[in-house]
Amino acid sequence: MVKQLIVGDATYELATTRRILERLPEEHMSWRPHEKSMTLGGLATHLINLLNWQIAIFQFAEFDLSTVPLQREPLEKRSDVMDEFDANVGKFEKLLAECDENTLGEEWTLRHGDHIIRREPRATAFRTFGLNHMIHHRAQLGVYLRLLDISVPGIYGPSADEEAQ
Repeated sequence: MVKQLIVGDATYELATTRRILERLPEEHMSWRPHEKSMTLGGLATHLINLLNWQIAIFQFAEFDLSTVPLQREPLEKRSDVMDEFDANVGKFEKLLAECDENTLGEEWTLRHGDHIIRREPRATAFRTFGLNHMIHHRAQLGVYLRLLDISVPGIYGPSADEEAQ
């Protein structure tokens, strides 16, 4: 049952994330709404990194943030964002299809060197550190689009730009 919930959540949220990424205005990838904010391209790239972290939750028993760059150069082209996102969704779907309920219940650890940040069942880590984290940044991306006067897709219903069907 846990796997069914994860598959349903992930399928919906990844498809919705793709719909918002499809609207990235390439001419504004270096734009940021505030000096403390990520650029549009940086935020889109971060969504891809979060998908990489979701993959890592299923590939490894632990993830050490000290071994990976926390930031990378922002992608500048929508096509590059979409290509990497789609490739990662394919990897993620394969890993998810191969896992079972026992795997989802196995302990997973997020650490930074010797410091343990969280230790929890893999299913919980996926939902909180992976999916919820991605949803949070996807919402930020929706605000960026709104500020740039770009149509925002509906997420859990119609947006101000889309009428109810």
